[in-house]
Amino acid sequence: MRKALLATALLSSLAAAEPTIIPLPKEMKVAEGTFQVVPETGIRHDAALDGIAKLFAAEIKERTGSDTKTVREELRIMLPSEIRLDLDSSLPLKPGGYKLEVTPKGVLVTGKDIAGAWYGTRSILQMLPPKGAESWRAPAGAPMPLVSINDEPRFGWRGMHLDVGRHFFPVEDIKTFIDSLAFHKLNTFHWHLTEDQGWRIEIKKYPKLTEVGGFRDSSPPYGNRNSDDGKSYGGFYTQEQIKDIVAYAAARQITIVPEIDMPGHMAAAIAAYPELGNSDIPGYAPKVQTRWGVHYYTLAPTEETFRFVDDVLTELCALFPSQYIHIGGDEAPKDQWEKSPRVRELMKKEKMKDGHDVQSYFIKRVEKMLDKKGRKLVGWDEIREGGLSPKATVMSWRGEQGGIASAKEGHDVVMASNSHLYFDHYQRPAAEELAKGLAFEAIGGFRPVSSVYSYDPVPKALSPAEAKHILGVQGQLWTEYMKDFYKVEYMAFPRIAALAEIAWTPVERKDYNGFRTRLDGIMKHYDAAGIRHGMPLDPPKRETKDGSTVQTSLGIYQEHWPEFAYDGKPETFFWADRALKAGDHLTLTFRVAVSGKAKVVTGGAASRNGDKLASGVLEASADGSKWSEIAGFNDGTAEGSVPAGTTSLRIRVTKPQENWLIVHEIVVE
Repeated sequence: MRKALLATALLSSLAAAEPTIIPLPKEMKVAEGTFQVVPETGIRHDAALDGIAKLFAAEIKERTGSDTKTVREELRIMLPSEIRLDLDSSLPLKPGGYKLEVTPKGVLVTGKDIAGAWYGTRSILQMLPPKGAESWRAPAGAPMPLVSINDEPRFGWRGMHLDVGRHFFPVEDIKTFIDSLAFHKLNTFHWHLTEDQGWRIEIKKYPKLTEVGGFRDSSPPYGNRNSDDGKSYGGFYTQEQIKDIVAYAAARQITIVPEIDMPGHMAAAIAAYPELGNSDIPGYAPKVQTRWGVHYYTLAPTEETFRFVDDVLTELCALFPSQYIHIGGDEAPKDQWEKSPRVRELMKKEKMKDGHDVQSYFIKRVEKMLDKKGRKLVGWDEIREGGLSPKATVMSWRGEQGGIASAKEGHDVVMASNSHLYFDHYQRPAAEELAKGLAFEAIGGFRPVSSVYSYDPVPKALSPAEAKHILGVQGQLWTEYMKDFYKVEYMAFPRIAALAEIAWTPVERKDYNGFRTRLDGIMKHYDAAGIRHGMPLDPPKRETKDGSTVQTSLGIYQEHWPEFAYDGKPETFFWADRALKAGDHLTLTFRVAVSGKAKVVTGGAASRNGDKLASGVLEASADGSKWSEIAGFNDGTAEGSVPAGTTSLRIRVTKPQENWLIVHEIVVE
């Protein structure tokens, strides 16, 4: 008995801390005390929330092992302990907003709409102990902190993308992925269904798309991306499976936006139906591609091809009720069009000067098809090339410039920048990941959780009026280096948690340290649910190893601060964000005077160009005003003797260079 009382007291004290909720609510007040969720706790709900109540009850059962009763609120059935789900469209909140009140006597979720009520239940689940937690076995049940939450999403598009063209994942894996998105209050699943390496959706009118285009002869193995494993690979979703998944997502307040990538990334479709491609060029021999990267084959802008596209979109729209249909539009090589006599004739007829105009012509034709079907076109930012379609929505992936330009022109935008939101990049240093085995290979890049969290989807270059065109934000999972769902989860989590918070939480409420504390609690839910995940790499503190100071005339790329050039950690470094000018400098001022041997190494593998200092000198000063050269830079490295009494060392650029600058560590011994 004494042990039980101690356990209950301990749980109550833990519950009084700030709740573990990601994304952080807009407004939240925490009081002392708890509401105990016991096996007898039931759910009373508005009749319109019947589906949500049943799903929520099943989730509570997973945690308690007990059946959770659901009761429509108009029925006069007494519940000994109650969580109530209600609706109030008059709440002064955005769509998806909700209020959550937890008192010692019960819990009330009031949604602005059905989605809002659902999001309220997500917050409850996150505040409860994970599946299988010992607390459920305590006599008093599981504690929920007493909170008052007033919450709404910052953006209406809170998305996550998954590429199934490079690697195919079974239906149950897709549903598991959808569950994870719902847990984080994400509401859009961008499903990338076609690629050069595989067509993954059944189209009744064109069966060879999956019979031929759904399979490739080989794939690159981990560790050798320019090789082949010699194993046939493929798979696709039937239309019945698609309908099932769409309904599954909708029940969890997630819209699936399908993508049929065109006019590029179409090698698999052209292999199935060669007449769709530029068959009048020399050496025409389409096949389902077996290597990653951008490939040569593009759809021909012929009437036959446009009939095919219209037919495919007709079947697609019958399967997906999404307002938006994604048509890709990215990385479409112009070579075949410019070599094709048929396309050159079209260019002459339509007064098109180059392949970019052909791209624009193609996208505008597709937009008209979707417009007739009552849908909106969304595409990657290359759809701007040659002129943007009138009503198109742009998904800006190549940094922010495409999104900025589109918003300024009055187009809606989803920010999906590869600078922060590509989860196919390493989330810990590449060497550390690859030391675990070749299966941990990624395409490249480095995108820790802190980098994702630092992103603001509204570019500073936009005015308040222009910023209204930012629909939201989305993370990307390209699966060249994700052969199974284990790897997908490992790359997605916990970065999805950071994505969720930048998509939902007001920017003024964001705080990485608070997020990081809450993330530890959320990862316990991952572990309990069997979700594989990487471990967060917390950013190094912006400080030198001994309190010395570093100043520079250069800008700073991402979070590679000047102090990292003198922090004693080989894995950190300073990285400038622009080309160098003569006179640019990085100056280290010591806490106490030094002497000895100095060595500075510039450049590094983080940069494709190396970013070594080509022309520069290392200088010393005793007073910070008079400088003497102690070494020149040779192949990016300088070594020299530091005179007694030196208080400062300076790296000074002597000639301009286009490459940026990396300074790994200034060493004085």
